[in-house]
Amino acid sequence: MPNILPKTVLVAQLAWLGDMVCTTPVFRAIKKKYPNCRVVVLGARRNKNILDDNKDVDRYIEWDEDFKVLSKEISSEKIDFACLATPHFLSLAYLFLLDIPSIVVPKIRGGFSPYETKSFKILRRLALVIPHAMGRYAPREYLRLLEPIDIVSEDTAKHLSFSEEAENKIKSFLKHLVSEKDFLIAISPSCGNKIKNWGAGRFALVADHLIDAFGAKVFVIGSSLDEKEVADMISYSSHSDKIINVLNKFSLNELKAFISKLNLFISVDTGPIYIAEAFGVPTVDIVGPMDEREQPPIGEKHKIVVSKRTKPELHVMNARVYNEKEALKQINDITSDMVIKEINDIISEIKKG
Repeated sequence: MPNILPKTVLVAQLAWLGDMVCTTPVFRAIKKKYPNCRVVVLGARRNKNILDDNKDVDRYIEWDEDFKVLSKEISSEKIDFACLATPHFLSLAYLFLLDIPSIVVPKIRGGFSPYETKSFKILRRLALVIPHAMGRYAPREYLRLLEPIDIVSEDTAKHLSFSEEAENKIKSFLKHLVSEKDFLIAISPSCGNKIKNWGAGRFALVADHLIDAFGAKVFVIGSSLDEKEVADMISYSSHSDKIINVLNKFSLNELKAFISKLNLFISVDTGPIYIAEAFGVPTVDIVGPMDEREQPPIGEKHKIVVSKRTKPELHVMNARVYNEKEALKQINDITSDMVIKEINDIISEIKKG
């Protein structure tokens, strides 16, 4: 591996919001080792604002398939080291065309990834290759991409920030809804990949339990793609009048500020649960068909709910090719009692602490 003292590093993460949050340890590791190094992130437009106010990131470049547009943005940065968090042929091809001196890409080990196309595998031969092991914690696997620039880190803590304006808006919003003594819980009943959805009726039972057993203030969040699941959850609840619907109410920056104020966050495996993790908010992750070893929040503050199974159907590096019947079974085998048990346990731990 070459001996590189980087001045400007580009990290390409073109996956979903949760994956971007799980890549933030990479940005922190670069800044810790090389404080004067400029960190540029290449990512999807939908994820740009998740990194707003992040002091570890100097610039966010939105991915664009138009090479002329993208090359103008990247060329201005004079990148001397780049790494791809996930296999992606077109972005790798563009980085080579931009003549970046050193490019590192992952090679999937221990399983199949549809993102490793034939074209990607051929082009990868020209890059530095670092193994990414399926079945292992993805944030730690991402950090391995930095080994060629002499960064070896085990620190997988997530890092997000929000603006003072977002902070003030959320404080103003909560001021008239809750008191300092209230236990604030948010539920996200849906996600982008609908195969992971647990069911609005089950989430309604969870919400009812939180209100009955703990007198909790329950909020339900979601994006415009989750309108049906949010509406169904509220309609199925026996306390529909007490559930506070904040669907589409906040910008992404405001959502970060809102989640940071919670006492507990409950959802299927989706992006906002990683926002909660980044701000130290306890979580209950209904993993369903996802590999529970690869990405869900870990540690004493976090509970994972998974059914008995031979092997998970979905992975960070393979959420496209799977047995749909088995994936549905793995999410539907999780009962409301299983989730409520983990909720009771973690609330007991929170209150003791």
